[in-house]
Amino acid sequence: MKSSVGPRLVIAVPVKDLTHAKQRLMGVLSAAERGELARAMLRDVLRALAAAELEGAWVITRDPAAAAIARELGAEPIAEAENRGHTAAVALAQAEAVKRRARTFVTVPGDVPCVTAEELRELIGAVRDGAPVFVPSRSGLGTNGVAVAPPDAMPLTFGEPSFARHLETARSRGLVPRVLTQRGLGLDVDSPEDLAALLGESSLTETHQLVSAWRDRTAPSSCTTEP
Repeated sequence: MKSSVGPRLVIAVPVKDLTHAKQRLMGVLSAAERGELARAMLRDVLRALAAAELEGAWVITRDPAAAAIARELGAEPIAEAENRGHTAAVALAQAEAVKRRARTFVTVPGDVPCVTAEELRELIGAVRDGAPVFVPSRSGLGTNGVAVAPPDAMPLTFGEPSFARHLETARSRGLVPRVLTQRGLGLDVDSPEDLAALLGESSLTETHQLVSAWRDRTAPSSCTTEP
């Protein structure tokens, strides 16, 4: 008899079009470089998930290149019919997690290359039924990590100021949210200032190595780091 018990955990990584990614970096990186950056960041996130030895990693995307990277690094691609943004991709993943009877739902973005396996395990270990966990972005305005149990405990909406909004939504539903501040997961790379912050990290990731190779070009404009 087939078991009706679903997976313990689902971890969803929403990824938009890698070819036209990171438009806010147009002033310092070419289109080809931005695509290369987006692919490197996704690989770093998925490597951290693999190192954490966590089940149920999904990449939510309609981009064939992102789906290929997911398969290469042991994640399951979940196809979107169209690119409707981060919030819609997470909602699709939540619905699929419910359908598969998962017990816990976690989502992290694909542009947090400094996230570590330890941070991911800490995020997942902190969640309880009725007590979701939220990791703020470096600015404190966005939400870079969420863990909820069960997966449909509350809707998730992204885009600043999503962090305060998530806490308010959780409390309005009688949930008790927990805030978890994490240095690696908190650093999403969207702007030249984020590139500078990335260069300031001690990291052996593919993304750090890639951006370090561009240091001379980006430093004069806005990515100067202390010697």
